[in-house]
Amino acid sequence: MSDEWDDNEFPLAYLLTFRTFGTWHHGDERGSVDRRNFNKYGAPKIASNSRLVDAEIDQTLCAPFLLSEEQRELVESVIREVCVYREYDLHALNVRTNHVHAVVSALVKPEKMVEAFKSYATRKLRSGGLISIYQKIWSRHASTRYLWKERNLTGAIDYVLYSQGDEFPNFDELAG
Repeated sequence: MSDEWDDNEFPLAYLLTFRTFGTWHHGDERGSVDRRNFNKYGAPKIASNSRLVDAEIDQTLCAPFLLSEEQRELVESVIREVCVYREYDLHALNVRTNHVHAVVSALVKPEKMVEAFKSYATRKLRSGGLISIYQKIWSRHASTRYLWKERNLTGAIDYVLYSQGDEFPNFDELAG
């Protein structure tokens, strides 16, 4: 067996990351992907560009959304419920104020898992009165990294559980 590839027909798991609305813009110094080249392997990231970030913020009709502690707990609970109900194997989960990381195994496209997590969480947040019906919660799309090797799965779990820190973003900084 090669050190580079395992003979898996399917990935062992996926590292799923999705953000709350308005907390990461194209041109951000952290990097982003052009929508036209979204998820194409090896596609270059958009270079840091403060003018692009400012333009996106100016065009945004809603304020950036950050999850409160109560909202974070609810989102975590909902994702766990979805995994149990749909029989996904949840290896790690970390719900932050401005993004969610999950390491999940399932014979389902990762985009479908993210869609379920977002929609069920949104519905529960609204029905629980924790957000208004007009609030945009999630950004479009998500990062869906395929984990083919055991060491990648172990690394992703470690990253999600132990490498997120406990610092919370400053809302004023996010708002520009």
